[in-house]
Amino acid sequence: MADQGPPEGPRGPDAGRSEHPGSGLAVCYRHPERETGIRCTRCERPICPDCMVDASVGYHCPECVRAAGAAARGSRPRTLAGGTVQADPRLVTKILLALNLIVFIGVLGAGTPLVRDLAMLGYARAGAWDTSTIGVASGEWYRLLTSAFLHQQFWHIGFNMLALWFLGPNLEAALGRARFLTLYLLSALAGSTLSYLLAAPNQLSLGASGAIFGLFGAMAVLLRRLRYDMRPILVLLVVNLVITFMPGLNIAWQAHLGGLIAGAVIAWAMVHAPRERRALVQYGTCAAVGLVLLVACVLRTLHLLG
Repeated sequence: MADQGPPEGPRGPDAGRSEHPGSGLAVCYRHPERETGIRCTRCERPICPDCMVDASVGYHCPECVRAAGAAARGSRPRTLAGGTVQADPRLVTKILLALNLIVFIGVLGAGTPLVRDLAMLGYARAGAWDTSTIGVASGEWYRLLTSAFLHQQFWHIGFNMLALWFLGPNLEAALGRARFLTLYLLSALAGSTLSYLLAAPNQLSLGASGAIFGLFGAMAVLLRRLRYDMRPILVLLVVNLVITFMPGLNIAWQAHLGGLIAGAVIAWAMVHAPRERRALVQYGTCAAVGLVLLVACVLRTLHLLG
């Protein structure tokens, strides 16, 4: 039998009372054919044994139990950015680490072909004697994201994963899982997009550096918001920027710069959004960043194909 809602009418000791001939018992408010002498200790409506839910004192009806559960969920502690506080503030960070390591193991096994198929590449011929083309401009838009999980050298993945483990948990705890993941992915896409715009179309680039620099930018914004000492993170950021622009290292500085800017912008919106308009500001900023990246990629594609 489907659950029925509480009947209209006053609540109290007489609510739900419908005496049968020769009986002084009320009937269950959800099952009118059942007499009962038990009432919910919260709302005092009569409930039959099938509707009783054990409580610390007496029994509760299903309606009161659901209302109490909703109130408890609504009062759960929130992070600085409005996310739900979780028991494990490193879960998303661990998953991202695992994905990068799994892809790296795949690269060790498959070698150059996997790198060629997943790395960031704007537009190039498939081969010396092959007139077909490959790259983002040829419709391989997935490269904008897959390249951010791709590494070839041990030192490269080692540095990026160390930085992710250093920055990730603190940002995940401050922003919440969904916001942290959004920050990471948009920073990675921003890095790939700036590479697509400014680098040579046939230049391969790969690595999580765009996303990592997004975390650097976000951490700087978070520390300033909390009024913590920013000198350690600024020193790390400056050192990494100097390394990025050092000649001869063949580093895709465009990805670093794009990720840094996107990470700082998104983090600022997340930690400074006013409580009453938090969702609008946060979602709006992320959508705006995504739209800018999309328009930039479309314009670059039209230019390369034109």
